[in-house]
Amino acid sequence: MDTIPFAHGPHDLVLIFSVFVLAGLVKGVVGLGLPTVAVGLLGIVMAPREAAALLVVPSLVTNVWQLLAGPAFGPLVRRLWPMLVAIVVGTVGGGLLLPGAGGADAAAALGGALLLYAAAGLASFVLHVPAGAERGASPLVGLVTGIVTAATGVFVIPAVPYLQGLRLERDALVQALGLCFTVSTVALGASLLLAGEYPAGAAGMSLAAPVPAMIGMLCGQWIRGRIRPATFRRCFFIGLLGLGLHLMLRPFFA
Repeated sequence: MDTIPFAHGPHDLVLIFSVFVLAGLVKGVVGLGLPTVAVGLLGIVMAPREAAALLVVPSLVTNVWQLLAGPAFGPLVRRLWPMLVAIVVGTVGGGLLLPGAGGADAAAALGGALLLYAAAGLASFVLHVPAGAERGASPLVGLVTGIVTAATGVFVIPAVPYLQGLRLERDALVQALGLCFTVSTVALGASLLLAGEYPAGAAGMSLAAPVPAMIGMLCGQWIRGRIRPATFRRCFFIGLLGLGLHLMLRPFFA
């Protein structure tokens, strides 16, 4: 795979800026999707964990904002801590044990994760987690989410369907997603540092990336009041489906 090095030229900087504006716009409209869109699009021109290195700071900023806006931080931490701990274990351990970040395999894995997420969204798949199953399922879901995060830089599968299946109130669900994504982002940053995959150039770009991400979020919030979010969400998943297919099939046509 031909990748963009971390010593970016002007055209590369414009590309990265535009990707984070678009990713922030999606998050502003539908309430999630910034890491998924950013890593998915950047995965076309760089390895997924290289893209994830650029994602750490903007993802942390936007998800902490989402986390602190909710009403039930303490109760959610007490309820979800086994899942959160397992996310950290899976992400850090996976980053140290999985094969290197580059190559077609990593891009195909990213494409597969996007494809599953998009298909579930388009099918309006709703997971129902029985009350008695949560204690055992929570750490397992966290561990799998962490491993997927380590491999692809995307932390929505299976965490998002699982949290939706807990039947939380809307505001609590949004806050739970922010909590999960915040922990995943911190764990991903630690994984990249421990694996020696977070060079100074990536850190500098990541520090600058919240600016276009916040611009996109503000635009998305403005758009949300003028279109049907369900329509935009469907378009988002269709686009994600196409992106996932492209990343999965590209090695066969390279």
